[in-house]
Amino acid sequence: MSEQLPDVQASRPDVTVGLSQVGVTGVDKLVKIARNGKRPIVLMAEFEVFVDLPSWRKGADMSRNMEVIDEVLEEAVSEETYRTEDVCGDAAERLLEKHDYTSKAEVSMEAEFVVKDETPESKKPTQGTVDIIASATATEDGTTEEIGARVTGMTVCPCSQRMMSERAREKLEDLGVEESEVKEFLQAVPQAGHAQRGHATLTVESEGAPEVDLIDLIEVARDSMSARIYNLAKRPDEDHMTYEAHANAKFVEDCVRSMAEGVVTEFPDLPDDAVLTMKQSNDESIHQHNAHAERQVEMGTVRREIEAMQE
Repeated sequence: MSEQLPDVQASRPDVTVGLSQVGVTGVDKLVKIARNGKRPIVLMAEFEVFVDLPSWRKGADMSRNMEVIDEVLEEAVSEETYRTEDVCGDAAERLLEKHDYTSKAEVSMEAEFVVKDETPESKKPTQGTVDIIASATATEDGTTEEIGARVTGMTVCPCSQRMMSERAREKLEDLGVEESEVKEFLQAVPQAGHAQRGHATLTVESEGAPEVDLIDLIEVARDSMSARIYNLAKRPDEDHMTYEAHANAKFVEDCVRSMAEGVVTEFPDLPDDAVLTMKQSNDESIHQHNAHAERQVEMGTVRREIEAMQE
């Protein structure tokens, strides 16, 4: 076609309502995270990229926009970076520069990350996987970046465990066991409770890159549940996980609170305006539904809550 076609996307829409997010999802890119003195970590990351759209514009030039987005992501991932969240921040800032009609650009990514591990009793080397979560939002006022992870663990329901403990107590008393011995036994041998596979999500967002280590965030999230789980488990390891989980029974609410306490302890230098997002979802074993709890809060607020608890 020799004649220049009109730019339909730039025309006025029939309904002049602005949109908060227009873009693409499911964009796969290789991301290399540099490490001092070590080989880089290579991630197969999936990106989501959005800009906002003013009420006077019909569309975001989706076909041409994809070319811009692909170019921006290629530039961002081709450069050496030490922080996953900086890739998102760089891409968001470049998108904002290239779109004169938008006031906000958002880039998020998720990638599976392999962590080296060791079984708790047999001390066998093994590996596990976690999901890295990173994002950034760029506006004229600056750029915020978020980093975190979603990990899997094990929880045990305190309520069902309490009922089983009472059943065990009654039976031991019927057998003539002294009360002091019953108490000692129940303290030494945690009783059964229905177990769940738990999914903990922990992220930190701040202006610029959050001053946290991703591996430390992963550790806090893993420790927030009743027990860690491992891909490889010999019998002593299975015994360890089962005992630890039942000795540390937790509701989903307890897991979120444990994450909050862990962040305050592990990251004392985080600024008060850093935003924490803490989520716990449990795959229930005896119900057809699942359990969920979460909290999004500024670091200063949760720090004061933890300090008040310790007074």
